[in-house]
Amino acid sequence: MSVERLEDRLIGDRARVDARLDALFTDRMATEPRLDAAMRHGVLVGGKRLRPVLVYAAGRVLGAADDDLDAPAMALELVHAYSLVHDDLPAMDDDDLRRGQPTVHRAFDEATAILAGDALQSLAFEVLARAALPRLPALVATLAEAAGRDGMVGGQALDLAAVGGRPDIEALATMHGHKTGALIRAAVRLGGLVAVDESDPRLAALQAYAEAIGLAFQIHDDVLDVTGDTTTLGKTSGADAARHKPTYPALLGLDGARRRAVELIDLAVDALAPLGSAGDPLAELARYMIERDH
Repeated sequence: MSVERLEDRLIGDRARVDARLDALFTDRMATEPRLDAAMRHGVLVGGKRLRPVLVYAAGRVLGAADDDLDAPAMALELVHAYSLVHDDLPAMDDDDLRRGQPTVHRAFDEATAILAGDALQSLAFEVLARAALPRLPALVATLAEAAGRDGMVGGQALDLAAVGGRPDIEALATMHGHKTGALIRAAVRLGGLVAVDESDPRLAALQAYAEAIGLAFQIHDDVLDVTGDTTTLGKTSGADAARHKPTYPALLGLDGARRRAVELIDLAVDALAPLGSAGDPLAELARYMIERDH
């Protein structure tokens, strides 16, 4: 796939999921308008939509139709959005900027931000549970596990516990594998499960791919926190160092962190071999993960 073709696909998939997310708010009357406005701010103001893009890409590789992939893609982005709303709170990372805009607790207030995050999370499971899809219990379980104690939330707890410390590379990989990698793995698995059942051996190839890109994505984020600027990133650059958070550049140096990300992307692409040329779009997405500037 050419760079232009990849960019066209990214733009198309982002527009597709954004339109469906927007409809969640325009097609029903708000219980409380301020809460709805905060939810919209948290999910619809900017964002790369990488996780929905991965749902679509993984599902298409195995033959799923876009219409069947919409609900898992939306649900995953809603969970991701809720996590960012809560991560930005003063009790967590205390950020003022997200996706180039004030964070939800700054645009509204802390209590509204907490409620907006709670509501986005429950809306995610409502969207997925209402979808007329095969293997729905497995889809719901995949999202729940990735979002919770043994996934993203567990990773956030590890992240908070590590502030000011200096964990080794293995511990850092474990933390990132939960905090960031869990939802990326879920994106690929959700797309795959829409198309095939769990006995299909191609899911194992997708799993190995997702493991590698999840960590590579976070390593590149760590690098961008050092090398990027606030305007391009849409969030405050240098925030990790300011909070004394452990990162790959801090442990390996910038060049070492970049090399590790490239190694992981090579592993991800190799994992796609059983899919043949059908896996090419996923390979291009993997390379995009460590070439992006935000």
